[in-house]
Amino acid sequence: ENYATSEYIAEFWNSLTNLTMVTLAALGIYSVVKNGHGKRVLAMYVAQLVVGLGSATFHATLKYTTQMLDELPMLYLSSIGLYFVIELDRKVRYGFKMPLAIGAVQATVTLVYLLWVNDPVFHQVAFAVSVCAGVFFGYRRLHEMEISGSTRRLLFRLNLFGCLGMLAGFLVWNVDNIFCHQLRSYRAYVGAPLDAVLQLHGWWHILTAYGCSGLLLWGHMLRLARLRQDHLYALRTFLGVFPYIDIRQPKKID
Repeated sequence: ENYATSEYIAEFWNSLTNLTMVTLAALGIYSVVKNGHGKRVLAMYVAQLVVGLGSATFHATLKYTTQMLDELPMLYLSSIGLYFVIELDRKVRYGFKMPLAIGAVQATVTLVYLLWVNDPVFHQVAFAVSVCAGVFFGYRRLHEMEISGSTRRLLFRLNLFGCLGMLAGFLVWNVDNIFCHQLRSYRAYVGAPLDAVLQLHGWWHILTAYGCSGLLLWGHMLRLARLRQDHLYALRTFLGVFPYIDIRQPKKID
């Protein structure tokens, strides 16, 4: 079905749905820059933006080089998230040792993937391990902290939202792979524009964009709680569907 919707874009819907990831990342960058939340938080959202742009570029062109822009940034985003939750404090505890160690592991994974294994399962496992490690260390840091009940509940919801989004996306992605031919025939039967609803790979992009954003917002708020600034910020939405963190508005007094 390549170039079926547009003569300029190979997989139109798979490219378009990456706007969800790009929008969420852009809001995160806006939040960090506006409120001065630091380079480490900014690096996470910039990496998320690269993932969204890389995936959109790959699905627009279907070239091997752009496929690497789709896959490899996912690994680097998860690594940045892992480093971030380990180094939540204002001052880093491990200096250059921790980023060098994580960077060396991901460089090794990248080389093995590109030169030897080149199997999508290897990439998926490496990504999942990195994400799970980030969640594990994040919870370890959370248990070290004394935070308010409202912030703890918000953190729980963000983490749950992120994990469920990632798992739902992974489930949809597998259904799309297993029933690819049947779904293609269904899309041909219903025709445009209803065929867009059956573009399950596009739904994988949307679900994982929200899952990824939920985990990044969890980490973002976790750091604010670590710095005892969580009471100053709240979760907001743009257009009612794109969440981000911003400063609380003062309550109006009549």
